[in-house]
Amino acid sequence: MLELNRIMDPKKTPLQAVKGMNDILPPESARWEWFEAKVRSLMQRYGYANLRTPIVEPTALFVRGLGEVTDIVEKEMYSFEDKMNGDLLTLRPEGTAGVVRAMTEHSFLRDGGKRLFYIGAMFRHERPQKGRLRQFHQVGVEALGFTGPDVDAEVILMCRQLWRELGLVEGRDLRLELNSLGQPDERGLHRLALISHLEQHVDLLDEEAKRRMYSNPLRVLDTKNPALQAVVEAAPQLMDFLGAESLAHFNGVRAVLDAAGVAYRINPRLVRGMDYYNLTVFEWVTDKLGAQGTVCAGGRYDKLIEQLGGKPAPGVGWGMGIERMLMLLEETGQILPSPTLHAYAIVPSAQGLPQVMVALEALRAAGVSVVMHPGQSSMKSQFKKADASGAAYALVFGEDELAQGQVAVKPLRNAGATQYLRSLVSVDDWAAELRNA
Repeated sequence: MLELNRIMDPKKTPLQAVKGMNDILPPESARWEWFEAKVRSLMQRYGYANLRTPIVEPTALFVRGLGEVTDIVEKEMYSFEDKMNGDLLTLRPEGTAGVVRAMTEHSFLRDGGKRLFYIGAMFRHERPQKGRLRQFHQVGVEALGFTGPDVDAEVILMCRQLWRELGLVEGRDLRLELNSLGQPDERGLHRLALISHLEQHVDLLDEEAKRRMYSNPLRVLDTKNPALQAVVEAAPQLMDFLGAESLAHFNGVRAVLDAAGVAYRINPRLVRGMDYYNLTVFEWVTDKLGAQGTVCAGGRYDKLIEQLGGKPAPGVGWGMGIERMLMLLEETGQILPSPTLHAYAIVPSAQGLPQVMVALEALRAAGVSVVMHPGQSSMKSQFKKADASGAAYALVFGEDELAQGQVAVKPLRNAGATQYLRSLVSVDDWAAELRNA
């Protein structure tokens, strides 16, 4: 009761958003909409359909799917017990596991493979910093039910096409890193060799590496500790343990990328943060965002669907951080569009409001974006607001004009242009003038 009283006390400091969970306000939200529209257009051309899964999922989904000894499960998940029924629930920290759960629950692959994408919020409990938030947003693609290296290459090429449409340049603004994690039996042999190597250098390992040495030694290779780089560089490479089929798959991916002219670097230390990956893994990285250099990453996960209780089926996909992508666009000097307003309606007299509002509805139906000045104020004040709105035109609904069934159209962004009249009887005839400003 005391805690409830403290929360409800009106004298307390005004409530604020949770740290690391940010509001996205205009005009910034318009840039998000622009980016998402680019993504949706791209997905439509590649034949990827949108799906939407719940933000809250059973905690077991991520423990089983991502791995108990991953950073996400060990330290970063927002997990809680449902007070109504005792269920253990988690705010989704990534998108793939939820997509796989949905496919299994609804038997969605029964009639063949599916190409899917999603856009949504993810949650991880970590120290907020630039490019790393507690609530962040991702675009993700998942191609489920396809085994060949052609689909691995397809999802990578999809990224390359998006970069080009955003004005980013491969090699200058970001680059592709590629690796293969092979199959579980191949990783098992590599694991034994890697543990042996780490045991020989145990005195050089930090506490995190010692903790992971037996539980998840592959993640030691992903350490950011500069003191461990010599140990990591000398470690056995997983590529040397791959069998003929895994190498053929990897070379199949490379053949498509080579033919398409995609530059990449084979990074034998690229392992990714989730346990479900096998065969192809990749990252698109940049040097322009400091420590948060990975803007898009993914790979193949052929065992995940079975691992989560579904019928065995392969999958491959990626996740892309929207916040980081918008930061990268800003860093590279890309000019992101601001909201555009075609017209601002100036109404000198309240008597004409019914006629004015009918006319504005007709303009909006014709595709014109128009805002009406709220309330009554002087013409000078209304023109000042019109100019500040960014609108290309002011529509002046004076008493004389309305009496003749007309409106005065005044260009606001062309100092030499003169005001002219247009009929309100058929706004469709001149709406294009406003739209094309």
